[in-house]
Amino acid sequence: MEMADRKPQNTEASGQKTIADFDPPKAAKTKKFAVACAILASMTSILLGYDIGVMSGASLFIKENLKITDVQVEVLNGTLNLYSLIGSALAGRTSDWIGRRYTIVLSGAIFFAGALLMGFAPNYAFLMFGRFIAGVGVGYALMIAPVYTAEISPASFRGFLTSFPEVFVNVGILLGYVSNYALAKLPIHLNWRIMLGIGAVPSLFLAVGVLAMPESPRWLVMQGRLGDARKVLNKTSSTHEEAELRLDEIKEAAGIPKESNEDIVQVSKKSKGEGVWKDLFLRPTPAVRHILIVGVGIHFFQQASGIDSVVLYSPRIFEKAGITSYNDKLLATVAVGVVKTIFILVATFMLDKFGRRPLLLTSVGGMIFSLLLLGVGLTVVDHSHSKVQWAIALCIAMVMSNVAFFSIGLGPITWVYSSEIYPLQLRAQGCAMGVAMNRLMSGVISMTFLSLYKAITIGGAFFLYAGTSSIAFMFFYTMLPETQGRSLEDMELLFGKYHKWRQANAMLKKKEAAEKSQSA
Repeated sequence: MEMADRKPQNTEASGQKTIADFDPPKAAKTKKFAVACAILASMTSILLGYDIGVMSGASLFIKENLKITDVQVEVLNGTLNLYSLIGSALAGRTSDWIGRRYTIVLSGAIFFAGALLMGFAPNYAFLMFGRFIAGVGVGYALMIAPVYTAEISPASFRGFLTSFPEVFVNVGILLGYVSNYALAKLPIHLNWRIMLGIGAVPSLFLAVGVLAMPESPRWLVMQGRLGDARKVLNKTSSTHEEAELRLDEIKEAAGIPKESNEDIVQVSKKSKGEGVWKDLFLRPTPAVRHILIVGVGIHFFQQASGIDSVVLYSPRIFEKAGITSYNDKLLATVAVGVVKTIFILVATFMLDKFGRRPLLLTSVGGMIFSLLLLGVGLTVVDHSHSKVQWAIALCIAMVMSNVAFFSIGLGPITWVYSSEIYPLQLRAQGCAMGVAMNRLMSGVISMTFLSLYKAITIGGAFFLYAGTSSIAFMFFYTMLPETQGRSLEDMELLFGKYHKWRQANAMLKKKEAAEKSQSA
């Protein structure tokens, strides 16, 4: 039986309790505190979202003002993702070293410097240097926000809270689109600089706000600071008993005896992040190998579906579909941002209710349908000498449909799933590998889209993305176990059997039923 569905046992007879016994939403203050922490940590994702959104319009003005080519525009748009590889690769070890909270502060400070440099850029080379600095900050933010949120959240609403980073990416994209539309009428040498420079403002406030958050209890346990971890768990658990039960599970995962109740205990070097790469790549257990394939694979397919092409180049797509004025293109792009944000908000409330798999498979299925019809619409427009109104309408509708389906599943679940499946000691570096793959593919997609559609037509590009999404559907269907309601310390038991994961789930249910009958 799923953890979230467990019924309270007869505690008078058995004296035994499980985390699920303490899950009912009695303690509103506790839930509000966990939600506040998740919101603050996840708001770092606004930085990436704003950059993606604002560059979709700013690049039109940068091209005209700095007299650069389409290839230089591709490089400008895509390199931030490649630069963020550096940040995400460093973030795993950094967060094990200085803690999750100070890593979030560091990401905000780095992005602040990058945004200022971009805002004051006198030429293309200086602008690219600013992109490099901002990209490193984005890499740090992307990796650390989901990890912190997953580690501080109770199992009962972890899916809801861990989807927040993707929510704020979408809020950032929408803000970027609105900024494009609002500042487009300024002089061309000024508008794009203000669009990019404004990104420095939220990063400064976020870096300061995060200092009010507690440290991740799981990181504190890895440092042997059990007293501090207990205080944080008491604030994010419904009762003192639930906090102690969560602490015992974390101690067990970190290799600390359950009976150790001192405020400070000695821990192994591995708990401080040493030897992790060997356990991930050189001698992984079957479960860890499966987790790594799934954790990196879901990030690969999220970006290989071509979502960044739709979001980053939506003004170009609308231009190809027959919308010609700057104003109309940017307004249609704002509509894309609104649809994306609305559907991601819907998804946050569905994750813990319906589970990860149903939403993910529905999402990818809808994207395949939307991408195919978008390809058809763009092909018709491309081969027509006059405006074909139904094809233009189909293109606009399918762009909206594609981002909507992405936002109810593949968008948020990629971050939720990859941050909750890794064992505690491998989590930071494991998540960093997923983010690195995500940024690499995002860079490849955004740096090749303009060249791709010139080579195989714009319709052909979206047929290609539909084919990739079909492969993604088969991968998700066969390889991803359902993780809804499981504690983070339970996850490793679900993996290792690959496409036979349902057997592992059945074994877990049998084990839980046996434990329940013994204690009854």
